[in-house]
Amino acid sequence: MSKYELLWKHIKKNGGPSFKLSFDDIKNITGVEIDHSFLNYKKELLEYGYEVKKISLKDKTVLFQKI
Repeated sequence: MSKYELLWKHIKKNGGPSFKLSFDDIKNITGVEIDHSFLNYKKELLEYGYEVKKISLKDKTVLFQKI
C-alpha cells in the first residue's frame, strides 16, 4: 500500500473538478508529512481520475484537478 493511498481515496471520494489541499490537510489525511517523494507517488493518483496540477511550496498547498 502506498503511503499516500488514503489521500488518493479521499480525493476520489470528496474531490470536485479542481481543488486545493494544504500540506497540513494532507498530513491529517495520511498521517505523514508531505515530502520530496510525493513527486514520485503523485503518478498513482491518475488511477483515481485526478492529477496533481500544481504544488506551491510558498503557500504549502497542492492543487488537484479531475482528468
